[in-house]
Amino acid sequence: MRKPYALLLTFLTLLPLPLGLLGPLAPPARAADNGSWSVNPLSTTVAERPYFYVSADPGRTIEDTVVVTNKTDAPLTFRLYAADAYNTERDGGFAVRTAGERMRGVGAWAKPARDRVTVPGRGTATVPFTIRVPEDAEPGDHPGAIVALDERVERGGAGVALGVQRAVGARVYLQVGGPTLPALTVEDVRVEQSRPLVPGFGDSEATVSYTLRNTGNVTLNPKVELKARGLFGRTLLSRDLTRIPSELLPGQRVHLSEPWHGSPQLDWGKVTLTASARETRESASAGFFALPWLAALVLGAAMGAGTVLLLRRRRTQRTEGTRPAAADPRAKAPTATGV
Repeated sequence: MRKPYALLLTFLTLLPLPLGLLGPLAPPARAADNGSWSVNPLSTTVAERPYFYVSADPGRTIEDTVVVTNKTDAPLTFRLYAADAYNTERDGGFAVRTAGERMRGVGAWAKPARDRVTVPGRGTATVPFTIRVPEDAEPGDHPGAIVALDERVERGGAGVALGVQRAVGARVYLQVGGPTLPALTVEDVRVEQSRPLVPGFGDSEATVSYTLRNTGNVTLNPKVELKARGLFGRTLLSRDLTRIPSELLPGQRVHLSEPWHGSPQLDWGKVTLTASARETRESASAGFFALPWLAALVLGAAMGAGTVLLLRRRRTQRTEGTRPAAADPRAKAPTATGV
């Protein structure tokens, strides 16, 4: 039986990370590099390119070149393939599909001239590739990557069945000509609270969770503002969030959360998240009711006792309503009349 393995992939960052995972909000580096090899566009006479950025109309073909650099002393053999990109749901990091997954964009349209390449120690390999954009390609952004995968499996330690494969990918930002539509929504806003048992004895915490979704066809650089208002419209919280993806790819959604330290222990209000990017701006809200646990227990006990008393009173009234009426002693007995 084939043992399972994990794949480590690096995109424009200096740290190897699990496949499909780029460090949250990591800024682009000059090349995709994991310390052992790098993958980057062939430099032009004008300047070095940190990634591929190309545009074409449907039906057109694009040609470009990728450079794989071996930074070790021994030769390395790589599998080259193109892959579609997506955002990880956990933190919105830039990610790509594995070679065995179904591709619909760059991963399906791009093809390196060689699918395997051996690079000598301290050497480089230059590999052309083409991107053939279909006639029926949807307009807008189609992000992806050209990936160099080391197919060797690095085994784990003693007693560990999981192995590791490493890969490095250079990002490809392909824009297909046609109408563009920036669109963004905020969904599933929720507030989860943690409060001390006794008011004033301990800190209260809350977590605001939500889903950020790109419903358009272009990549967005979103900004999200969080506001919380209590009774009578009092402002409890107002901040611009920083734990959001720097790039939200078309059609992608990410599930995010924001801690709220020092949230109210006794209040009633709502939180509102407003997301904006380019020409789009959308908001969504969720209500919250903050009540200390001790007060909640007392209130619950009081409500329970009141409910019991009310039920008993109604039961008593029903019992008295069905009981036969007593005879009136003042009523005159009927007189028998003889014939």
